[in-house]
Amino acid sequence: MTVTLFIPCFVDALFPRVGISMVQILERLGHRVECPEDIACCGQPAFNSGYWDESRAIAGPVLQKLRDKEAVVIASGSCGAMLKVFYPQLFADRPEAADADRLSSHVWEFSDFLVRKLGVTDLGARFPSKVTFHDGCHGLRELGIKRSPRALLEKVQGLELVEMPDCETCCGFGGTFAAKFPMISTAMGEVKCTSAAATGADYIVSNDSSCLMQVQGLLSRQGSRQKTIHLAEILAQQ
Repeated sequence: MTVTLFIPCFVDALFPRVGISMVQILERLGHRVECPEDIACCGQPAFNSGYWDESRAIAGPVLQKLRDKEAVVIASGSCGAMLKVFYPQLFADRPEAADADRLSSHVWEFSDFLVRKLGVTDLGARFPSKVTFHDGCHGLRELGIKRSPRALLEKVQGLELVEMPDCETCCGFGGTFAAKFPMISTAMGEVKCTSAAATGADYIVSNDSSCLMQVQGLLSRQGSRQKTIHLAEILAQQ
């Protein structure tokens, strides 16, 4: 099929390797990949801050460009939830409502797309390390994604997955939350880092780069040897 990638702002600006890894994986599976360069932010920061009119101004062009795509795949549970769950709310009772509902039906977070849409778990990846997985809030709570990333990790050669006690606990980032409440955000992140450290894992893995940015920042300040890595980067390893 033709897969349209929606690359979140964080990935585009700070973690391009995540997007490149997604392209490599999907092309190996035989799919045609397109990545429209004229699509910008999904409008989530304004939406989460209560500025829905401003969010619609940003989200409207995105909606029009993606509404008829065969499959829209996103390397983020956060932005995935915006397009799949919150666009129908944002455009409810407006002329764009039908387009938002249509787009919602073919938006997929990357790991869920591989497992539940394509039926793929073994990508022939190799990553000889001990890892632990962090469940991002939007992917877990809004999209219901729990099993898919783990099913993929379990098939990676040489990888040992060790669950941390607080895998579903928020890392404290939350977009504008981290800027408005930095002390609370930091405390939440430190709980996450402590939980991850207890596993003895070499890497903390997630399907959200924004969460990993928060956690890596704290790990670096603590002088920890643990590192963070996006799920797609592991799956692209051969």
